[in-house]
Amino acid sequence: MMVHQKVSASAASARVPHEDAIVFVVDDDISVRESLEMLIRHAGWTSKMFACAQEFLAHPRQNMPRCLVLDVTLPDLNGLDLQRSLSIDQPYMPIIFITGYGDIPTSVQAMKAGAFEFLTKPLFSDVLLASIRGALERSRKALREEAELDVLRDCYASLTPREREVMELVTSGYLNKEIGDELGISVITVKAHRGSVMRKMEAESLAELVGINARLRAAMQPKDESFALHT
Repeated sequence: MMVHQKVSASAASARVPHEDAIVFVVDDDISVRESLEMLIRHAGWTSKMFACAQEFLAHPRQNMPRCLVLDVTLPDLNGLDLQRSLSIDQPYMPIIFITGYGDIPTSVQAMKAGAFEFLTKPLFSDVLLASIRGALERSRKALREEAELDVLRDCYASLTPREREVMELVTSGYLNKEIGDELGISVITVKAHRGSVMRKMEAESLAELVGINARLRAAMQPKDESFALHT
């Protein structure tokens, strides 16, 4: 039995059904998959088992809190290679590595690449369940933040080019008169654009607008031309 059924108080509390979430497991050892499937489902989560990385990659993407319990050594694409692929394709997928042949260089490489946890077999159920709970919470938070960013992106996309210029100058600390001088428009026009920006961005204060602008900047990708904020 590869998973020690040492159920602590924290593990027992995990039996309460959870909100929609899914735990993926990729391990080529069928006994490990069967043991983990039973443990994860008993804890109240949906699970999906895969014998290799290619099977997992062929599975449709799930838009819900999720994590991956991943064996380091696999018959096709190894765990570290799969991690690199997912960091681009599915960045909101926390990975819990498991291995029976753990070594320090491998664990360091996995953690530096963003792994949530690195556990060695045999696994203890309470430790694994605690890791899964933490990984799902990280995924849940990331998905929530991404949904909020999608709303902000939509709001920003609704701004006219002039409103974007005004927004950038306002959030950079320029006064209305300074903005007017910079853009060659009247203070009255600046105030009109500023009001429109606040309304479209659903900001209730200048401080909130500054925070929104900072979040959009931090989330921008160089290839995302639609969010090339003026500098």
